[in-house]
Amino acid sequence: MTTTPQPSPGAHDRSRDAAPASAGRVLVVDDIEGNVQLVAALLERDGYFVTSASSGREALDAVARDRPDLILLDVMMPGLDGVDTCRELKSRDATRLTPVVLVTALQQTDHKIRGIEAGADDFITKPFNPHELRARVRSLVRIKRYTDDLDSAESVIVSLALTIEARDRYTDGHCQRLAAYAASLGERLGLDAEDVSTLRRGGFLHDIGKVGVPDALLLKPGRLTADEYELMKSHTVIGDRLCGELRSLAAVRPIVRSHHERCDGSGYPDGLSGDAIPLLAQIIGVVDVFDALTTARPYKNAVSSDDACEELRREAARGWRRRDIVDAFVALGREGGLPLF
Repeated sequence: MTTTPQPSPGAHDRSRDAAPASAGRVLVVDDIEGNVQLVAALLERDGYFVTSASSGREALDAVARDRPDLILLDVMMPGLDGVDTCRELKSRDATRLTPVVLVTALQQTDHKIRGIEAGADDFITKPFNPHELRARVRSLVRIKRYTDDLDSAESVIVSLALTIEARDRYTDGHCQRLAAYAASLGERLGLDAEDVSTLRRGGFLHDIGKVGVPDALLLKPGRLTADEYELMKSHTVIGDRLCGELRSLAAVRPIVRSHHERCDGSGYPDGLSGDAIPLLAQIIGVVDVFDALTTARPYKNAVSSDDACEELRREAARGWRRRDIVDAFVALGREGGLPLF
């Protein structure tokens, strides 16, 4: 049965802002209206704001529109079934962290196996125990809120990084370019999806510590003095401390702290050498040099991509960079994998 999705009884005239501040939003997806009404009656008693959809396709539209905190998804539905709907939700960046509970009959163990493979967060069997349903919903909504808090805090950090970049018109777009370069290079080097994602975030956050560097240094039109340069170098340590406040940024911290290290130990802030320098930090270091060389500054002109690549090769010959990373980056650019080549 396919019908236009309707809010559950008592919820149809309530806006998102009208829901109680402590309530979570739950989307119930089932093609049998009686099942929807039963679940809604249980959850609304606990203060949840419940909406419904009667098919997988309607559920995808409802999730994009209403951003629920939790999705209760019946497995057996015509068209796009619950498992395939779950798989689609978990493949999208905007919804991959939204908890999905698959509702299935007790004997349907094959659906549970498929559900696990699709990324389901939990299962409820029919006929369900009302107390169990309420407890599982309460637990998963709480986890979703913790996740939202982490995402919000990380978003603030990223916004801060972009604000720092905006202080200097000569570095406009630097973070975005580094994120794109580093992710492409990571894929070229065969890194897994998690490392590539970390490189992308590291591109945005690598210079976050410059929030602690005075404008007089960041915007100085000429080269820095030795003392000024020492102060500028502190941005790596400051950034590491900032990211240290968020567990979700633990993987990015080595990039923030170590992207100015050199393989021969002449970099900063810790004088690391060789493999002691985290691989992801070395990748960011290579693309950071390239972008700096190909971008104009008040005290220097931009060089061509070819000249920048030659400089990277010289740095590799000097022992500053890993040659394999530099070679992979140059090859990637020559094959059209980077926008500025």
